[in-house]
Parts: sequence; structure tokens; C-alpha cells
Amino acid sequence: MKNKKAMYALSYGLFVLTAREGERDNGCIINTAMQVTDEPNRIVVAVNKVHRTHEMVLAAGEFTLSILAEDAPFSIYQRFGFQSGREVDKFAGFKSVERGENGILRLTEGINAWLACRVVSTMDLDSHTLFLADVVDGDVTSAVPSVTYAYYQSHVKPKPQVAPAPAGKKRWVCKVCGYIYEGDVLPADFICPICKHPASDFEELS
Repeated sequence: MKNKKAMYALSYGLFVLTAREGERDNGCIINTAMQVTDEPNRIVVAVNKVHRTHEMVLAAGEFTLSILAEDAPFSIYQRFGFQSGREVDKFAGFKSVERGENGILRLTEGINAWLACRVVSTMDLDSHTLFLADVVDGDVTSAVPSVTYAYYQSHVKPKPQVAPAPAGKKRWVCKVCGYIYEGDVLPADFICPICKHPASDFEELS
């Protein structure tokens, strides 16, 4: 492993998880990654099953985690958080990437560290899979602090510009991508059609 300090960049933040299957690369933003042990260097990540990247990690048994920093441009969130990898090639025309020794693309812009990981075991958590993985390589690329979820909410995510809801209707906004749901109630099993996050990631607009 190039730099064990890369593990220190893990926080309650946002990460771009990338994987490769055959000739296809894909990536998605996740918000759950934490260190489990130091010897061996081992982490755990949770990945939503709706993502194409989830299927790739299951098939290949490895992934790369790019740890987003506070200076990450909003275009990274748009590319890896708001568009489906089933419909488009997320890396098409995107130059801020390089292929690691494991063959998987990783970000070179807007991150402060990266970790190349090999899956040890999995646990089914209904909507997500928990991947326990050994960190086989990693490096620090910047001293900029890791972006936390709170930082993203306060400083990165665009504020929704919406008109008042019609009489008798309410509106909820996805805290991840800004999608607006309108109705009488927000169904408990609702899934955001843009970023695929659950109803628990929505908040009611006043």
C-alpha cells in the first residue's frame, strides 16, 4: 500500500465507488464507508442494489473508493450521483480519471485519497449490500479535508427553487439530488427516480 494515511481520509462523507466488469467501467456515489481494522487494513461499504456498480462489485469482487474532498466540483456529484450508469457511460468525455493497477478507473480531481479494495465477504441488507473488503493499495492525493454529508448539504447542493405547492398538496425534496416530490403524503417506500435514494433522504418543503 502506497500510503497508509489514505485510510485517515475516511469519514462520514461522500465517496465515489468505481468498479469494472469486462470492458465496462461504472461508478456511483455512496455515503457509507468506514475502517473496520488496521491489521489487516479493512473497510466496510454499503452500496445500494439499484446501482449497476453494485452488480459489478458482486461479480468482480473488487472496487476502488475515491474519497471526495471539499473542493470537488459539482459536476462530479452530477455525473456519479444523479445519472444512471445503466443508461449512459459515466466516464465518456471525463478526463479527470486514471486506471489503477487493479484495472479500475479512479478519480484524479476533487479527491484527497483513494483506496483499492478486494471484497472479503458480503451481507445482504435488503436495499443495500454491505461489502467487507481488504484495502490492497491506496494513496493520499490532497490535504483538502474530506467532504462530509453536512458540508455537502450546506455548501455544495443547490438550493431548490420551487413555487408554492398547489392548495391541498405538499412537497418533499430529496436531500441528495434535489428532486421534488409532490402529493398528499410521501410514501414510505418511495425511491427517488433520479439518485435512487429512499424516502428517508427526503425532507418536507415549508
